[in-house]
Amino acid sequence: MKIRRLIPSPPYSTEEWAAEARFLHWLTLFWLGIGLVVLFSASYHAGAVEFGDGFYYSKRQLLGVVLGLLGFCAVIHIRLQRLMNLSALGFFLCLVLIFATKIPGLGMTINGATRWIDIGPFPLQPSELIKPFLILQSAYIFNRWPRLTLGERLGWLFLFLLTLLGILIQPNLSTTALCGMTLWLIALAAGLRYRSLLVTALAGIGLAAISVLRNPYQQSRILSFLSPWDDPLGDGFQLHQSLLAVGSGGLLGTGFGESQLKLSYLPIQHTDFIFAVFAEEFGLLGGFCFLLLLATYSFLALRVAMKSTHAIQRLVAIGAMIFLIGQSLINIGVVIGVLPTTGLPLPMFSYGGNSMISSLLIAGLLIRSARESQNAEVVAIPHHEGESPSLIRLVGDHASVATSRHRTPATGLKGSSADLPSTDRPPLKLVRRPQKSSIWKRMMAKLRSSRRTISAPTKRTDPRAVLAAKKQQLKQRRNSRFR
Repeated sequence: MKIRRLIPSPPYSTEEWAAEARFLHWLTLFWLGIGLVVLFSASYHAGAVEFGDGFYYSKRQLLGVVLGLLGFCAVIHIRLQRLMNLSALGFFLCLVLIFATKIPGLGMTINGATRWIDIGPFPLQPSELIKPFLILQSAYIFNRWPRLTLGERLGWLFLFLLTLLGILIQPNLSTTALCGMTLWLIALAAGLRYRSLLVTALAGIGLAAISVLRNPYQQSRILSFLSPWDDPLGDGFQLHQSLLAVGSGGLLGTGFGESQLKLSYLPIQHTDFIFAVFAEEFGLLGGFCFLLLLATYSFLALRVAMKSTHAIQRLVAIGAMIFLIGQSLINIGVVIGVLPTTGLPLPMFSYGGNSMISSLLIAGLLIRSARESQNAEVVAIPHHEGESPSLIRLVGDHASVATSRHRTPATGLKGSSADLPSTDRPPLKLVRRPQKSSIWKRMMAKLRSSRRTISAPTKRTDPRAVLAAKKQQLKQRRNSRFR
């Protein structure tokens, strides 16, 4: 892979990509640009109050953006087969780091949850970084599920369950539920038995219920969701302020940077509730445009999955769509009071380097699947001397190669001359495809041939006449065969 391909903008070109890959590429960068602008507005006041620097959160977010874009550009230029070879290593490494958060002195607790590993100025959140590896590994395993032995199936199911339990005990019920739904939907798309999927879904619901019963803060979130106005200054304060921010935006919003609820009224306004600031500043129209962006992105992802020529590409596209679009819709549902409060960030918007890196890697996987879903083999057709070869694309819908012949000098062809057919070969000739004639035509042909043989009995005695008659019959049969 060339180093220049790690740059997120030209010099690498997208002209030869499939249409879906091009649209997803530029739509991802557009989504990222809007997210950085909204984060600057939502975090400026908090940075100025907490650290005396309004650009504090924006500058730290740029570090995650740079690392995420490097991974994004690397993923879209590496074949999925190679990425599959690295997915197991990344999956096991992130799984070990998830349980390492429980080691005293290594794990970092924020707001009652131990989800980070304290590594200098850039803490790691393994539950976010494992998402792209979880997509790749689950797609690889469930695609090969019928060919796996019983021991291998139980082993991988145990590892996936161990991953979900490790995230759940942090505690992080929302991320656990999202990862579990992604695994379940990838397995459904891979064609696993409905009975097994039903049992797995019931077990997941039971595990979530046990987690809610054991954690009082999760119960209070559900109760405040059911009636946020009963305790607007207590458990329902966050949702109450979020609804005020969304409602204050009106139709067109208050304007960029003019949000009032972000001024120390709305908690964590630059992370989980950043969409409330966006809705207040850009109004109902801005929120509708963002939902339209998500709808376009999901439509392109589904189109990639439906047009994929290989099951791996389809499963990776489905997993990437669930993590990006599903997580976005859950976050928006929490902000507007449709779903209970969770800790899921809004991809490309919320502050957090780990979430940004994970989101960009997942978007890169989706674009890579789109590029490989319509790959086509280009072959050269033999041509006359002095003409360039006619190239034909065997599979694919984006015609980026020539399909007509044109006169060019022999030295003007690009590429290696060894790849083109030799000009010493004879030119191709038009050959008619043999078509089966109707029964009526064959009966009339036999009748005409029998009349000719009966009307000329004298020719049978002459060997030359007999030979000429046989040649005539063979010629007539050949003509009727190719007619």
